[in-house]
Amino acid sequence: MKKTALYDKHVSLGAKIVPFAGFEMPVQYSGVTEEHFAVREKAGLFDVSHMGQFFIEGPGSKDLLQFVTTNNVDALENGKAQYSCLPNENGGIVDDLIVYKMEDDKYFVVVNASNIEKDWNHISKYNTFGAQMTNASDEMSLLAIQGPRATEILQKLTETNLSEIPYYHFALGSVAGVNNVIISNTGYTGSGGFEIYFNNENAEQLWDAIINAGEAEGIVPAGLAARDTLRLEKGFCLYGNDIDDTTSPIEAGLGWITKFDKDFVSKDTFAKQKEEGITRKLVGFELQDKGVPRHDYPVVDAEGNVIGKVTSGTQSPMKKIGLGLAYVDQPHFKLGSEIFIQVRNKNIPAKVVKAPFI
Repeated sequence: MKKTALYDKHVSLGAKIVPFAGFEMPVQYSGVTEEHFAVREKAGLFDVSHMGQFFIEGPGSKDLLQFVTTNNVDALENGKAQYSCLPNENGGIVDDLIVYKMEDDKYFVVVNASNIEKDWNHISKYNTFGAQMTNASDEMSLLAIQGPRATEILQKLTETNLSEIPYYHFALGSVAGVNNVIISNTGYTGSGGFEIYFNNENAEQLWDAIINAGEAEGIVPAGLAARDTLRLEKGFCLYGNDIDDTTSPIEAGLGWITKFDKDFVSKDTFAKQKEEGITRKLVGFELQDKGVPRHDYPVVDAEGNVIGKVTSGTQSPMKKIGLGLAYVDQPHFKLGSEIFIQVRNKNIPAKVVKAPFI
């Protein structure tokens, strides 16, 4: 198992460590609910250094990314980031990712930890454009400062004016005396904040600086469990659960990052789905009775026929009800449809709703 540069820090803080995507990662510190509410109401600090980072450079870099991703890289200007996905040849998704345009002919790509090697091989396979690729995953760390107080906490540590970095934009700057930090107005919690990328040797220095700077604002270390409940309340997809090699971006509600004004892998498949319609769709649902939905629980209709399955589910800390995401067959995926989630052989009524849940 790999360890991030902050592993010893997490152990010293009493974090519960679990294996995740090949890493030993902190799943929680003080408790999932406490960490969840800290991020929603104040601020939380996540070590997400297990994520993968690639640099793709050179005259062919844009053409390569344009062909292997669904979103339109032409829409990027220097200092802007873009959520996208890597489609496979069978109309599925290799991974979802964020593409950053550092400068002309230089891009920074952030991928999921469990897919680093898979994504690298997939992109390399299509690199007939002569782009220079560098896998910096083992040399870089990533911290996510999330929550309504995150910006004011981070602003104490940098001269970069964070208010001038719009959502899904970034800047290079100095943070707590560390230079060349990528300061990105992105995150996976839906509560605002920044993500910062830097070299491993600066990890403890930056972690301590952020925790100390945020003490008055109530910042807490937060683990993967709270990260999951936070992203689910906002309806954000998790690779391996809600999207994978067998799901298309059209089925997953990611048509907004699938642009047909360019050529890319599986374009014709997705165009056909968009034109003819789909037979299943990823939907949000809320239980109408007590129960906690979990990954892979069956979704059934009123007669008990299986019409889908839960991909992500939880007891929402904010709404205090069971909710989640599920692939549901036509016509049951329409908003307002009544479906049932099979929880321990009991069919609990649920309603198809539009995400985000909060």
